[in-house]
Amino acid sequence: MPDPAAPFPQPTPLQLRPFRAVRYDTDRVSDLSDLLAPPYDDLDPARARELRHHPHHVARLLYADAAQGAARELGRWLRRGVLRRDERPALYVYQQQRGARILQRGLVGELLLPRQTGQLLPHEDVSAQVVRQRAAHMSGLRAQLEPLLLAHRCAEPAAAQVVEHITRRTPVAVARLGDITHSLWACDDARELAVITGGLSAGQALIADGHHRHAACLQLSKDAAGPWGRSLALLVDTTRYPLRLSAIHRVLPALEPEKAALAAAEVARVLPLPAGPRPPELGELILAGGGQAWAITEPNPQALHEALSGHPRQWAQLPAAVSDHLLLRHAWSVLDLPGAVRYLHDIRQATAAVSAPGSGSALLLPALSESTVWELAGSGVLLPRKSTSFGPKPAAGLAMRVLGLS
Repeated sequence: MPDPAAPFPQPTPLQLRPFRAVRYDTDRVSDLSDLLAPPYDDLDPARARELRHHPHHVARLLYADAAQGAARELGRWLRRGVLRRDERPALYVYQQQRGARILQRGLVGELLLPRQTGQLLPHEDVSAQVVRQRAAHMSGLRAQLEPLLLAHRCAEPAAAQVVEHITRRTPVAVARLGDITHSLWACDDARELAVITGGLSAGQALIADGHHRHAACLQLSKDAAGPWGRSLALLVDTTRYPLRLSAIHRVLPALEPEKAALAAAEVARVLPLPAGPRPPELGELILAGGGQAWAITEPNPQALHEALSGHPRQWAQLPAAVSDHLLLRHAWSVLDLPGAVRYLHDIRQATAAVSAPGSGSALLLPALSESTVWELAGSGVLLPRKSTSFGPKPAAGLAMRVLGLS
């Protein structure tokens, strides 16, 4: 567990502001369900190319080769009425539901990006190259198509009651992606907005998803008062609607599982699993490939110390650090090159990808608890990249922030 850290200054309240969202005009387009996209990181390139064939799919903007070309297309959609900007600034209640079960409910608005340490907590490190790519796309497009996903803990019953009351009204947008129904309600009533924003007095939020987009906003916000000093954000009260937290698994197409097991045995305890791969328990990683599986536990302390040199000592307890630094880099010499490692959120997909002989290896990771993520983030310890996956994530294109509109 992390060392006790000096407390951050008492954070000021989070500022989630109403804004005039740009949304698809359902009177001018077909079913909204055919136009929205899953989150950026959850869509493989082949599926993204397929979605871009639709003349008005948001994937044409999200996965454009050139941001300037996407900006021109965005402008055409606005002029033709495919997209329209809401008349009045609002906060938007956003809900995801599977059947009768509400998976997530939160507020979409413009978040004033805090400059105060400890107010908006990142929990994962970012890639400088990816941040530059995101910043270039956002700057060229002059828009944000999907919000940051932020978790916060609020004990304000009045705000929750107002949000509950809003969801009894007719939503302004409804879409269905897979088996999940996405609903959006607009709140532009001054009294309701005052109660809702007053419920953000906790003053601290965790970045659950969108670290690279958040870092891109900070890179673009040379002037804190400029447009990139704010970001489109979805704020979810996880005391009422806990987010799902799962691991991200590694698939290594060029790594033979038998050789990987032998090399891993030099730096950790490796035991074969005759019944085949299974979900990992806390404190273990599961190596799988070609129908075989091994449990990897008890890393050699000296080897782990050397592999994590220069990183926080808390990383020794983190599955992604043991995976990426002790095994991938130290034991298996897997280079950080495009295609060398695939990251999959679904354990069944990961094991299926390496089920045939010669298809490589999969390394399955256990999930961390949300309390562990909060504790590490609160003491300033960033997790290795691709450590966690919070969900459900918001769909792209439901309520967009477009700059430069009069």
